[in-house]
Amino acid sequence: MHRIVVLGRIGYDLYSEERHVPLHRVRRFRCGLGGSSANIAVGLARLGCKVRMVAATSGDAIGKFLLSVLADEQVDTSLVQFIQGHNTSLCLTEVSPPHSFEQVFYRANPVDACLSWNDAIGQALGECFFFVTNGTSLCAHPSRETTLRALRLSKESGATTVFDVDYRASSWNSPADAGAAARAARPWIDVLIANAEEIRLLAAPGSSRPSEAEIAAEAIANGVKLVIWKQGADGAIAVARDRQVHVPAFPVTVTSTIGAGDGFAAGFVFAQAEGKPLEESLLYGNACAACVVQQVGCSEAMPTLPELLRFMRENSPSPAKK
Repeated sequence: MHRIVVLGRIGYDLYSEERHVPLHRVRRFRCGLGGSSANIAVGLARLGCKVRMVAATSGDAIGKFLLSVLADEQVDTSLVQFIQGHNTSLCLTEVSPPHSFEQVFYRANPVDACLSWNDAIGQALGECFFFVTNGTSLCAHPSRETTLRALRLSKESGATTVFDVDYRASSWNSPADAGAAARAARPWIDVLIANAEEIRLLAAPGSSRPSEAEIAAEAIANGVKLVIWKQGADGAIAVARDRQVHVPAFPVTVTSTIGAGDGFAAGFVFAQAEGKPLEESLLYGNACAACVVQQVGCSEAMPTLPELLRFMRENSPSPAKK
């Protein structure tokens, strides 16, 4: 069983129960566990990995609810910090498939930014094979220092470090600040996962509109071993120093795209932990994302390993683009 530590955001999600109703008109919502890192942790646990969550959450009923969901999913929450006086981030989502999924985030003084370092975190990182975190954890102190220290220690301990850019405008003063924070973390990142917008955030200041491929190449020149470029319905591209691999997506009927990127990350990391080749790992990531988008929800839409393997047996990805 693969030992994986996931550090980052645990959130509280409210999904509209009224399909095709604009968010400002919705009256009925369903609650669930959210937050990119928590979603990935659940996705990995459902695939059979041994996962420990490093995070900070509020010491109120919402925080207790979220930890109970993680515990039910067999995610180890012993390193989650309860902090009073700060709120767990909240996200409300419209569900108007296939293209309209407006979200409103409430992240004033979020508790996840209060994550502080302790020796127990360091011990867990020294024992893991994969360490997964995200860019939102760099948005404020002290979580920024904790995240950078965790990346550095994991890298030095021989773990594979995975960094999902996870850009949320509500967490940053500007896109430039988010890009600068992600660039500062590059020396300790083995695998960087991003969509097109997030890759463009990584462009060096003053550069003259470089392409996504050029920005990925620059990241690799600055220490990253592998850049995964998520392309939604077009699949995913992996860019390494010596090659580039594209794997198409699985065509499915979309119910909600929210959580698809987290599903991709869980499937990809699981396959890499299993020692699968790069192209097959991308296939697992795409398949996991395809399973998620057919449902409403993030963590609760993550497939189990038997469900994922059955989906892959019964479906084929779209033909590669010429």
